[in-house]
Amino acid sequence: MSEKDKILIVDDDQEIREVLRILLTGEQFQVAEAAGGEEALQYLEGHPGEVDLVILDVMMEGVSGYHVCVQLREKWNVPVLFLTAKSRESDLTMGYSSGGDDYLVKPFSYPELLARVKGLLRRYQVYRGKPDAVREEAEWCGLRVGLESNMVWRNDREIDLTDTEWRILRLLVQNKGKIFSMENLYESVWGETYFPSSANTVMVHIRRLREKLEADPRHPEYIKTVWGKGYRLGK
Repeated sequence: MSEKDKILIVDDDQEIREVLRILLTGEQFQVAEAAGGEEALQYLEGHPGEVDLVILDVMMEGVSGYHVCVQLREKWNVPVLFLTAKSRESDLTMGYSSGGDDYLVKPFSYPELLARVKGLLRRYQVYRGKPDAVREEAEWCGLRVGLESNMVWRNDREIDLTDTEWRILRLLVQNKGKIFSMENLYESVWGETYFPSSANTVMVHIRRLREKLEADPRHPEYIKTVWGKGYRLGK
């Protein structure tokens, strides 16, 4: 990470913004703040290309963080880290469905926050600017997965995956038959230290991936659960 990395904190609680600002500036990040969704969108509009990560609170007065993220995704692909007091699977699903990249449940530890922030920034910098012309692919049982581009086909029908879903599938396709534990999968795909709360993140992404890939998500053909061990591709 570079000291030039800029993080936009979006929260209607001034004290939370202040705590996050002190923590992040202490790690040499530049920080901008917005007290609500409209202010955040205006900031992004007025500072094109400057923001490298958005930390977005879900429960704000007026417009929710989910709605802000949907609007944000219409113009920008900057990574979004949701902060929320909600931890139900349906809440995680809502966050990822609206375009969020990661989800941190309050209360959280500072090391966990910094791990998520640095992981998102690292992945954003790696995948930003990849040439679209690259078309190297891996295939397995009717699936074709672009190895350098977020493109996936099932029986020649293109499937729209998020960047994280694509990375999970790519990892499994490139390691056919290998069982990935929750911890191994999370640290391989997210590139961050595994915390107990990370298990929900993995399960939500696997479920959404199955819904997009499988003819019958309850009886998956591609992504199999190996009880007590983890996940693998196929039999």
